[in-house]
Amino acid sequence: MADIHAPAAQAFSSSSISQKDRVFGFKDQMALWFSLGVGLLVMQVGAYLMPGLSPGLAALAIVVGSVLGALILATTARLGQQTGQSSAGIIELGFGSAFGKVPIILNVIQLLGWTAFEIAIMRDGTLAVMKQWLGLEGSAPAVFATALWGGILLLLMLGKMTSLVRQFLSRIGLPLVVISLLWLTYAFVSASSAKGWDTLFSTTGTGEMGFWSGVDLVIAMPISWLPLVADYARYGRTAQGSFSGTFVGYVFANIWCYALGVLVILNQPSGDLVTGLLLAQFGLIALSLIIIDELDNAYGDLHSGSVSSERLVSGLSLTTRGLILGVVSIAIASAIDMHAIEPFILYLSSVFVPLFGVILANYQSIKQRAANNEGVSAFHLGPVISWLVGIATYHGAALYYPDFGSALPSLIISFAVAKILAAIKN
Repeated sequence: MADIHAPAAQAFSSSSISQKDRVFGFKDQMALWFSLGVGLLVMQVGAYLMPGLSPGLAALAIVVGSVLGALILATTARLGQQTGQSSAGIIELGFGSAFGKVPIILNVIQLLGWTAFEIAIMRDGTLAVMKQWLGLEGSAPAVFATALWGGILLLLMLGKMTSLVRQFLSRIGLPLVVISLLWLTYAFVSASSAKGWDTLFSTTGTGEMGFWSGVDLVIAMPISWLPLVADYARYGRTAQGSFSGTFVGYVFANIWCYALGVLVILNQPSGDLVTGLLLAQFGLIALSLIIIDELDNAYGDLHSGSVSSERLVSGLSLTTRGLILGVVSIAIASAIDMHAIEPFILYLSSVFVPLFGVILANYQSIKQRAANNEGVSAFHLGPVISWLVGIATYHGAALYYPDFGSALPSLIISFAVAKILAAIKN
């Protein structure tokens, strides 16, 4: 199956990271991805597993989805380190210099959405703290909280990403986050023990969500980072360090936060995650620390959006692009409701799960093109077909076979079709 050229293969616009800039070791990668995996947003999505699933099935879905998602994420991180390319660069190598712009545009749009949701969850958490601490509520505090976190995020964009990871996350941010998670875990495990674990685990789900649909919801969070992971993994010293650091950091964070979200909903009456966290002893302090940590998630989205937009807009610096995207995200955050996040992340999964199924199927060819700095065709027909088949599989499975989930069938089918078409081409 021949590739379509326009009019011939174009020299690849290399943005490979030089060896002297590859400063992230295993500890840096682990700290980064543990911190990125932690957040109120992750706990909130974990809470959505209830009451559709029973606590036992929710726990199993959390483990299965987290391990599978983190493995895919870590494998993509390895490819990023080995090629030295950003996520946008890898997408162009896989799909072609022209057609590759399509998923890159979709990625920038989704990163704007993720940044807006991160600002919104920080806003909502801050409003809950302000209400309990100062008795303030209403539209004025909401505007203040949105502007506060949005302004801090814009200030972070003026700094250097590698310095933020190595100096703040690894040394300061990570210990604070772990302490807050340990305390909240202690509080809600104690509450669960007081109620009786047998009583909690004997609770039956309502059946609104099947087990594999629950896995889809869990796997959606690590999948959401797939279009970003290479932007950071390319700074890794070794492929193994990037793989293992990404996997270990993310899988533990994802399991921990999803499980904590379930525990909070099981143990507090309002059904609201933030309120449940505040009801815990010293919950105000722990919640405040987690809100602060949410900044690195928003920064990660915004930084990668700026990196990806380089393939779309020339003549602007990385910082300038980041500031522009940040202002747009703040505007979006002012108008969105957190309840819109579940359909948002599931829709994104339908696009990016098969996309990276195709990229992983073409792992060696992408690696080889990057190593040889080969010309890149405008349109790689086989990968494009495989991606579209994967998207159709995701939505078809959701519509006709919801009990089997959508993410894994889409990943498997897109991977298999890409492998078959690559074999036919060769």
